[in-house]
Amino acid sequence: MSDHIKQEDFSINLLKLMQETFESPHGIFLDKNTSLFQTLESVSAQEASTPVGGKCASLAAQVAHVTFYIESFERFAIYQDTSPVDWGAIWRTVEKVTPEEWDALKNNLKQTYERINKLFRENKMWNEDTIGGALSIVVHTAYHLGEIRQALCVLKV
Repeated sequence: MSDHIKQEDFSINLLKLMQETFESPHGIFLDKNTSLFQTLESVSAQEASTPVGGKCASLAAQVAHVTFYIESFERFAIYQDTSPVDWGAIWRTVEKVTPEEWDALKNNLKQTYERINKLFRENKMWNEDTIGGALSIVVHTAYHLGEIRQALCVLKV
């Protein structure tokens, strides 16, 4: 028995986790209709603009942050860009959004997801950096999905 994981096995499982997190759950770790995109469909711009607490980010900032995180990994994976990143910029600048701005944030997230998903599907050479980055996107996004879903418990009273 080999102590190596087949790249195909890793890719298949990664793509299932990505689909579960972003598009549609299969019961791996989410309940039906609770993926990120499904959750965001029910959120209005007004709800997306409302911080849940005094020091909490708005849902719009959460979405912008997830997009920024994926785009940062995308730049690393494609261009080997290791330049410093201002992780706090989103939290300082994104709060209230108009309906048009909210739609644009959600569309940008979907486009970014589609690009990174395509990159993962086409990757034939996984290594320590790309495996770690891919897994971090799933874990990081799942964390923010949880934050968003918990915030909605308060916002949709």
